[in-house]
Amino acid sequence: SDGLLFTSRLSLKSHPWLADHAVGGVVLVPGTGLVELAVRAGDEAGCGVLEELVIEAPLVVPEQGGVRVLVTVGATDETGARPVEVHSLREDAPGDGDAWTRHAAGTLSAPAPAPTRAVPFDFTAWPPPGA
Repeated sequence: SDGLLFTSRLSLKSHPWLADHAVGGVVLVPGTGLVELAVRAGDEAGCGVLEELVIEAPLVVPEQGGVRVLVTVGATDETGARPVEVHSLREDAPGDGDAWTRHAAGTLSAPAPAPTRAVPFDFTAWPPPGA
């Protein structure tokens, strides 16, 4: 397919700043962290504008060990947008690792083209004429 897959790992040992985001003694990745994961994956796919991101479940970082993170960017649709999803799996999860949790899903798009200037600006003339 035309999709992309990005993987990472989060733990309090490798990312100690996450400990500042504890709620009721449970460390959660802040929503802005999920946004950053989606945007960074979108940047690699050439569609770094996050149109929408729906957070479905908190991403909990365990006190010991870590959590595997998976960000998928789907194929481009007819409008040029791509779906994005953020999943995680605790490293100590029982079984064969098929219990991934989806934390967020959304849509990425390519940035709009930069507007073109009707009249080029002459940076060598200072002050500019008419200033």
